[in-house]
Amino acid sequence: MEALTFTPLLANAFKFAMEKATTEGKITIGLLVIVSLFSWTVIINKALQLYKASKMSKKFFGAYRSTRDPMDLFNKNQEFPGSPAYEIYFTGAEELAYHLKNNPVEIRKTPAAAANNKVHGADTDVLARSTTIKVSNASFESVKVALERAVSAQAISLEKGMIILTTAVAGGPFIGLLGTVWGVMETFSGIAIKQAASLAAMAPGVAGALIATVVGLFVAIPAMFAYNYMVTMIRAITQELDNFVTEFATAVEHTYVDNRPVSEEIADAISRMQGESDAPAGEPMRAQVQPV
Repeated sequence: MEALTFTPLLANAFKFAMEKATTEGKITIGLLVIVSLFSWTVIINKALQLYKASKMSKKFFGAYRSTRDPMDLFNKNQEFPGSPAYEIYFTGAEELAYHLKNNPVEIRKTPAAAANNKVHGADTDVLARSTTIKVSNASFESVKVALERAVSAQAISLEKGMIILTTAVAGGPFIGLLGTVWGVMETFSGIAIKQAASLAAMAPGVAGALIATVVGLFVAIPAMFAYNYMVTMIRAITQELDNFVTEFATAVEHTYVDNRPVSEEIADAISRMQGESDAPAGEPMRAQVQPV
């Protein structure tokens, strides 16, 4: 009884073609194997990066939107490694914290300001109304610049390595075609030298030449599907980052930026000047009425 054997699809044809391939064809195939290794390395690493970025960003957005204070996660030292949105958030929050510490704008609540906080008998946002240490519009511009810089850095990080996939997609078939044309040229040259133009003489050389094109397609096709899928994901993540920057900047402006009317700022400045001038003047007055 004969033993059952399993022969992979096209295994015999592939083996025969590899045996009949010329030295030039084998060099071309070796080059395609190297390109394929780089391509699959990028595919695996990029897939893991995008999966982690998507997963951690969902956790970050859930935590960020659970509170009205845009600085809450930063103050609590919560971290979401692998999330591009968190990296952008941390950069902007760090810049804002710097200006709150070094360039603060202290706001004193006056009766007029308290009255202006009423809109149709209802209080405005409690957090924005209770924040007394804010930043100026110039400091806020620095925060927005930091956010834009962080978005660009994250976009570059997401797109890093994609050039290898485009090279595999565009270059793989052409490298294989070069090996095929070269092999066919060698085959016809040998036939012309031997003057034996028969199918039996041509078939081995042509088969060995065509294997280079087959390997080139094996390199390009997976890279093409992976590239299209990953580019779509990267565009979606980048658009999500742009939307988050707008959302975060709006929340910061609403809560931590001094957007008071000019009249209120002038009244606050006058109040400060009067308080600073009255404090030292009171002590000599008390000293004069004390008995000797």
